Amino acid sequence: MTSADQTPAPNANRLRVAGLRQSGETPFAIEPDAAARDAVAQVLDIPGVRKLRFTGKITPRGREGWQLDGQLGATVVQSCIVTLEPVTTRIDTDVLRRFVPAHFLEDPEAGSETEMPEDESLEPLGETIDLEAVMIEELSLALPPYPRKDGVALEDAQFAADGVTPMTDEDVKPFAGLAALKEKMDKGGDAS
Repeated sequence: MTSADQTPAPNANRLRVAGLRQSGETPFAIEPDAAARDAVAQVLDIPGVRKLRFTGKITPRGREGWQLDGQLGATVVQSCIVTLEPVTTRIDTDVLRRFVPAHFLEDPEAGSETEMPEDESLEPLGETIDLEAVMIEELSLALPPYPRKDGVALEDAQFAADGVTPMTDEDVKPFAGLAALKEKMDKGGDAS
């Protein structure tokens, strides 16, 4: 392959499947500008996305399938769950998606119980592969669920409605009271 074959498609967020290389890799690179990163932050409901880059390649798999191998790198700002102050996190993760025609995926009957598929990388193949949608979904999955500033701990907070005594950790340990009662009875004390 020549170096021209390795050149990513410029700013192509949606790749037409019919336009993908049938005999080799189709490289891609997405690096959104500030306005696009702000839009991603709004979608993810976080204060900010400082850096965002999604690179990789799409290769044919079999006669009808495609595989996306990529790397997602981002610097995001979230709110601390304790203090609500900004917390900056660096995210670097590998991305794997396998696109196959929809008829290869089982379609559950309406109202039936279904199990999660063993291979979570499988996606139904349409006319296009939306790289931006894959990037945003992978970023949302990689975000820390409970961001905290360094050195900040959640103290013994108690929450209850007005006029209601909040439950403590001891209140939810029913056997602690039984252990105390047993100890009292073993010492010959009166249980009443």
